[in-house]
Amino acid sequence: MPAPSLLELATFYVGETLCGIDILNIQEINNHTEITPVHGSDAWLKGLMNLRGRILTVMDMGLRLGLLPVKDSRTLVVGYEDEHLGLLVGKIEDVVMADSLKIEPPPPNLNGAQGRFFKGVFKTDKKLIALLDLKTILET
Repeated sequence: MPAPSLLELATFYVGETLCGIDILNIQEINNHTEITPVHGSDAWLKGLMNLRGRILTVMDMGLRLGLLPVKDSRTLVVGYEDEHLGLLVGKIEDVVMADSLKIEPPPPNLNGAQGRFFKGVFKTDKKLIALLDLKTILET
C-alpha cells in the first residue's frame, strides 16, 4: 500500500459549497480589492485588479461554478503553473490536512459546469470538501 501524502487544503465557501485548494497554490488573501470591470466579457469574469504592479484577472467563483454570485467576498490570489489570478470566494475557513489517498472522485451525478471544475472530494468527520481543479478553472 502506498504511503499517504498529506496535502494542506485552504478551505472556503462558494455559496453553500465548502471548497478547497492546495495551500501551495495560494499567494495571498485580499479583503478589499478594487476591480476594474472588463465590458463584454463572461459574467463570471469580474474584471482586472492591480496587485502591486501586476495585473490579475479576477473570477467570481460562484458564477464560474454555475451558482449565484459570491457575496461578502474575499479574493484568493492563486498561482498555477505560470498564471496568477484572483478568485472571489465567500467565507474563508480553516486549513485542513488531507491524506491524498482518501480523496475520492467527484460523484458521477455532478455533471455540467460544476462537475468539470472539481477533481475530488475529501471527507472530514463533519464536512465534505470539494477540491477545485485550478487547471480546468483557468481554461477559458
